[in-house]
Amino acid sequence: MAGPLAGLVVADFTQLAQGPFATQMMGDLGAEIVKIEPVKGDWMRHWSMANLYIEGEGGSFLSFNRNKRSIGIDLKHPRGREVALRLVDRADVVIENFRPGVMERLGLGYETLAERNPRIIYCASSGWGQSGPYVTRPGQDLLVQAVAGVGYLNGNADDPPRGVGVGIADFTAGFHIVYGVLAALYARDRTGRGQRVDVNLLNSILNLHVQEFTLYLNGAGLPERSRSDIPGAYLGAPYGFYRTADDYIAIAMNPINKLAALVGVEGYEECAESQVMEGRDQVRADFQEGFLRKTTQEWLEILLAEDIWCAPVNDYAAVERDPQVLENEMIVEWEHPKAGPVRGVGIPVKFSDTPGEIRRPAPLLGEHAEEILREFAGYGDEEIRELQAAGAVNQ
Repeated sequence: MAGPLAGLVVADFTQLAQGPFATQMMGDLGAEIVKIEPVKGDWMRHWSMANLYIEGEGGSFLSFNRNKRSIGIDLKHPRGREVALRLVDRADVVIENFRPGVMERLGLGYETLAERNPRIIYCASSGWGQSGPYVTRPGQDLLVQAVAGVGYLNGNADDPPRGVGVGIADFTAGFHIVYGVLAALYARDRTGRGQRVDVNLLNSILNLHVQEFTLYLNGAGLPERSRSDIPGAYLGAPYGFYRTADDYIAIAMNPINKLAALVGVEGYEECAESQVMEGRDQVRADFQEGFLRKTTQEWLEILLAEDIWCAPVNDYAAVERDPQVLENEMIVEWEHPKAGPVRGVGIPVKFSDTPGEIRRPAPLLGEHAEEILREFAGYGDEEIRELQAAGAVNQ
């Protein structure tokens, strides 16, 4: 069965992470993703986290680009631009994450595309927004984390600011791209008209702070990190990770007196609330001493039986073995024409009637150029050879 977005055609001009993550999600759900790359390829074909390349294919690129077809186009070449315009004529959605103004300079801005195709949904995703004092700055995940105040929510009070260990701004923006595009498609069903959708990293990551920033704006004061690894500046003890006799255990919100009795910590018999803010570092130290008496598995058996909110603290090897991760089919494998078997994260949302699926691995650069030109742009064989000879599209 086809996925829920089957029949939707997306002209994907995106590179790096935020845009490709969004279009991969849409491809997983059945959309036809036409990845329009520079003739030398997406920037991430030539850079990979951990410097991991599998038979020459970058691990990061493979992570973000399954379920797509690729064509390399020189958008500065007049005939290349014409190819792109003909592809957009057939598309439902255009997604790009260039710096503001780039698509306009290429002759591919929203006004131009909407004049040719009034039903087009055009989503622009940038680092900082389409206007303002930061508009010409590079918009990258860590830089946006820094401006959005993320660094002062993580770590301990005496530590320097600390970034989040995954590209949280990129990925959150990816989700905002998808929900913005789907909302615009729903509106188009009612109005018959497309529209422009704007997403940026800064807005996306601030939206994750909806609770913390509201607290600050309404009198909670500046967030103050604890000195004892409590993982939230506005959270009290005993919330957090604790060392056990052999590993670590995570403890969430629980009645403190109940938890203390089970762990064998004295002095909290009358404390029925689920968190203590005043003196929270000492509360955490008291509970830490108690948790050292047993192994993680022993604590899980004791605490889960009493409906205490707790969990093991997995490293990646443990995540790979975790029975719930396996039950949810969140580790999958597919075949790549060069890299061979590739393992990765599965499709997170499940549908009863129109399930998503991995139909294609990440494409080789320009792997589908000729079929894209025939199928979506209406070029014949002789015209395709002329375009390739002129350097407007890749071989």
